[in-house]
Amino acid sequence: MNTEQLFDQSLARVLACQRDGRAFFEAFYDAFVAASPEVAQKFRNTDMERQQSMLSKSFYHLLSFYASSNADYYLDKVAISHNCNHYNIRPQLYDLWMETLIATLRRFDADCDDATELAWRLVMAPGIVYMKFHYGRDSIVGF
Repeated sequence: MNTEQLFDQSLARVLACQRDGRAFFEAFYDAFVAASPEVAQKFRNTDMERQQSMLSKSFYHLLSFYASSNADYYLDKVAISHNCNHYNIRPQLYDLWMETLIATLRRFDADCDDATELAWRLVMAPGIVYMKFHYGRDSIVGF
């Protein structure tokens, strides 16, 4: 089975699953905020319901970036707004984001194995690299 198939099947499972009455993105954000005092500080005055909705939207734009190798306007806007001159989301926080995403995946997808985890990492990696790349830049670099 290829990366996209593994990812797509796993994503369908996690989106259909509720654990402890919580949906995937809600559980991810709860875990992410709890994972680091720096993250908790960044989100201290945030409307988490709205933020979870934005995460879901951003997640699908990261998937689109993987599929097309092109950032759309939305992803460009997020990359700039998260850089060192705006929200100041340090590159290391994207690593924590990924680890928290994988931990949440393993909680929600009972069929998650190493191949599935790798598929998620491979699908998310291009977008994460894109976000990290723009941390110290105030303009978008296209390819």
